[in-house]
Amino acid sequence: MPAELRVEPLVAAHLERLLPLIAAYQRFYEVERIDDERNRAFFSRFLAPSEEGMLLGAWRGEELVGYACLYWHHTSLVPADTVLLNDLYVVAGRRGEGIGRALIEAGAAVARGRGAHRLEWVTAPDNEAARRLYDRTGATSEPSIEYELRL
Repeated sequence: MPAELRVEPLVAAHLERLLPLIAAYQRFYEVERIDDERNRAFFSRFLAPSEEGMLLGAWRGEELVGYACLYWHHTSLVPADTVLLNDLYVVAGRRGEGIGRALIEAGAAVARGRGAHRLEWVTAPDNEAARRLYDRTGATSEPSIEYELRL
């Protein structure tokens, strides 16, 4: 029987254990050049405590089995603060154990605690496994088209 799952904010002492999960997430999305030093510098800003966002870690015992990265965000339509769940990753051998859902629920709790209007995220249209999970959370998908301007 697997150890009980716990989800908690990640701190500086967890960063080296997190980096391989970040790299795996990036490989999933076909990032061409994964740079641990750049990841270390970038993701350090979200380690607790942070004014920019939060990294949540999902643990089974001493094993880090997933993470979510939350960015403090805003919407001018309401207007209100929101929380963007920018990354959600579960170790391949641990999928189907409720870890992704636990990370989403923890992200929603953080967003509620901040008084945010909503928790929002984006996924690839062909990420069917993730979309099945997201559809079961009560979240709704938007028919928006996402644009990027490379700089």
